Amino acid sequence: MAEKASKKTAAPASDRTGEDRPRLLLLDGHSLAYRAFFALPAENFSTTTGQTTNAIYGFTSMLANTLRDERPTHLAVAFDVSRKTWRSEQFTEYKANRSKAPDEFKGQVELIGELLDAMKITRFAVEGFEADDVIATLATQAEAQGFDVLIVTGDRDSFQLVTDHVTVLYPTKGVSELTRFTPEKVREKYGLTPSQYPDFAALRGDPSDNLPGIPGVGEKTAAKWINQFGSFKELVERVDEVKGKVGEKLRDHLESVKLNRQLTELVRDVELTSGPEGLERAPYDREALGVILDALEFRHQNFRDRIMAVDPGAAADEPAVAEPGVAVDGVVLGAGELAPWLESHRDTPLGLATVDTWALGSGSVSEVALATGSGPAAFFDPSQLDEADERAFAEWIADPDRPKVLHNAKGVMRVFAEHGWSVAGVRMDTALAAYLVKPGRRSFELDALSVEYLGRELSPAAAADSGQLAFGADEEAERDALMIKARTILDLGEAFGGRLKDVGAAGLLHDMELPVSELLARMERSGIAADRGWLERMEQQFAAAVQHAVKEAHAAVGHEFNLGSPKQLQEVLFGELGLPKTKKTKTGYTTDADALAWLAAQTDHELPVIMLRHREQARLRSTVEGLIKTIAPGGRIHTSFNQTVAATGRLSSTDPNLQNIPVRTDEGRAIRRGFVVGDGFESLMTADYSQIELRVMAHLSEDEGLIEAFTSGEDLHTTVASQVFSVDKSAVDPEMRRKIKAMSYGLAYGLSAFGLSQQLGITPDEARKLMENFFERFGGVRDYLQRVVEEARATGYTETMLGRRRYLPDLTSDNRQRREMAERMALNAPIQGTAADIVKIAMLKVDAALTKEKLSSRMLLQVHDEIVLEIAPGERERVEELVRREMTGAFKLSAPLDVSVGSGADWESAAH
Repeated sequence: MAEKASKKTAAPASDRTGEDRPRLLLLDGHSLAYRAFFALPAENFSTTTGQTTNAIYGFTSMLANTLRDERPTHLAVAFDVSRKTWRSEQFTEYKANRSKAPDEFKGQVELIGELLDAMKITRFAVEGFEADDVIATLATQAEAQGFDVLIVTGDRDSFQLVTDHVTVLYPTKGVSELTRFTPEKVREKYGLTPSQYPDFAALRGDPSDNLPGIPGVGEKTAAKWINQFGSFKELVERVDEVKGKVGEKLRDHLESVKLNRQLTELVRDVELTSGPEGLERAPYDREALGVILDALEFRHQNFRDRIMAVDPGAAADEPAVAEPGVAVDGVVLGAGELAPWLESHRDTPLGLATVDTWALGSGSVSEVALATGSGPAAFFDPSQLDEADERAFAEWIADPDRPKVLHNAKGVMRVFAEHGWSVAGVRMDTALAAYLVKPGRRSFELDALSVEYLGRELSPAAAADSGQLAFGADEEAERDALMIKARTILDLGEAFGGRLKDVGAAGLLHDMELPVSELLARMERSGIAADRGWLERMEQQFAAAVQHAVKEAHAAVGHEFNLGSPKQLQEVLFGELGLPKTKKTKTGYTTDADALAWLAAQTDHELPVIMLRHREQARLRSTVEGLIKTIAPGGRIHTSFNQTVAATGRLSSTDPNLQNIPVRTDEGRAIRRGFVVGDGFESLMTADYSQIELRVMAHLSEDEGLIEAFTSGEDLHTTVASQVFSVDKSAVDPEMRRKIKAMSYGLAYGLSAFGLSQQLGITPDEARKLMENFFERFGGVRDYLQRVVEEARATGYTETMLGRRRYLPDLTSDNRQRREMAERMALNAPIQGTAADIVKIAMLKVDAALTKEKLSSRMLLQVHDEIVLEIAPGERERVEELVRREMTGAFKLSAPLDVSVGSGADWESAAH
């Protein structure tokens, strides 16, 4: 790589094409460090020794992103030495207006220099000159030698350097967003060529550099004069032609403007220790860099990964672009050939991929591929197996000592059971592993993981020209694709082995997520019985309510309109009725639920209330319609549980989404009556953890007062309210209890004072006072919430009590909204994630106890913090005792777990 770059530099500039030109990146160190300092809150970035690090973090983060995006072959950073330069000698007031650098900024530039040295990046600082002059010199030399040049600086004087081969990247938002200034962009912005920019700047003046302008002359007039006369020099020679008062002012200030023009011109011949050809990028001194990052306490893994990803030494070993999929030798096994193939790979880990179908609680497998680390992969059609083959495959797939690697093991377990095959010995599920390594990623699809972790496309090498195999491709190509998929799964399994250990999640995969997958596969196959007639009546009821709301809305405004059209609703609400304007959006004034609720409170008009009712009834109707469509021929609903959707570790469900059913409304309870006990069973049983998030928060904060409130045996929210409001428990009224309940759960979910005020309908000041009173009584909670955000900012992630991590790179964002959102996530992730982990442990313990005691009752659903079981005749008392024992003992907390249990003929009747 180094040899190739040096050859480029040696080539004559006139002979180079765009692809051949070396690429020099120049950064104004002081300018960017200072911007980073003010973009990131200093109080959020400091070491245990008190060294502030926000400028270092912001500068280095910007550098890593720019190296990633621009891929320079050559690189240098220029710094100012002091304020004493040739400019200050000519004009003693130059930059004299600038205030002293904040104490927190001092020392950070030196530390940035040490980081750059470890990254083998050349830095310049020349006595008597500014960083801009060094950059101008290098840019001029580099362009003459055939380089493309990129300059990252917050000083607009650099715009005079812009040419077809010199681009300025100007920070427009902290240091996170850079605007590209090309000759066209400069002309678009100022109406001038880059070479005219210093003329324009001289006339305009520069308050930041303390260069005086001409009274009454702004940017428009300055640009007009330069365009009219062509240059500053010509303007001076013909200054008498400028008429009016502005002409007089120009002539009165001409000498100071001439001085401005000298000072705004960048020096292009500073004597430097190296020219552009000597700035070729070199591999990091990784050991030295690691020591510095550790000393600065930059433990944020995402941050460190971004820095290391642009190390030229690492880049030489990693493909910049994913390569086409590997070609895999394979064999198609016919009848009688699978058994000996499996025997020949008895102790070998095998990657397994399938083509299968699953819908409404049933499915089948049509193709299977098995791959080894070396040697041919195997493909077979299950329908073509003979009796010996099928027996051998069933024994292999069920053998816990014969290792398998799968992608989405739950789906395989679920559909294999349809063929009578039990799956055991799964050593790795690459989807779950990817989730534990990086839970916030958007996609856990195999093709995306292959590109990211293996550097290759999933499509076979033979099909690289046409991309992914199209539906209807010939059978041979489809078989090849499936075998490549199996090999990719196997290779990914090996790649994730080390990564899971790095993030401390190997135990979570093997002891929790994989066993939960197996349990969920059985739950999905079982499903829950549904009363179709009841649900259809509910759907009709909600449909009638929707139509009634439509008629009411039309009557309220005196004419018909489309309630589902935001545009028509806006015209009615804000045009015809003249109701108070809500928040302005790109499509007009918002009419979402919050806006309608606000309008209902602000006005006596009935339409906002009708609209809220219409939307709620329409949503409920849609929910019930979805439930009816998913009832299988056997009369049961088979939802699919997702382990990789919620970043906190919570389970979710789809087809249908059972978390969509309201829990605390009359309509939601009515819908739940449609889930009933199935044939051959006696009742449904629900078991629910009481206030599990708050108990986790009490445990993690070690707040003695809150723990006592749980262990006293009295109502938690009443007990806490009596302390916060300083009244006797008997004096706590329902409103006090409601406020404390909302605030307690809000704290566990990272709710702000503003959010609490919106939820309770009180002012932000009242909400803030309520929180202050709570923290005064329960200081341990306050200290914990502060500590957990500080620790997450230092490490880059939060962690549950069982070691489940959630990475939050936006904790150090210079975007305030993104940073505050990440802080709320940091507050709730350890609490909500620990609660989710405890629920999974409880599910496994209950399931294991049912098996151990040889009971026929079974688990059907897990929704929120609730488990739903189907109880076999005569087993209710034993199952209830078992459930209480296993769930309360699932995890030891200072505020003991409490479980509520109920049973009945349907889900609602089984509530407790």
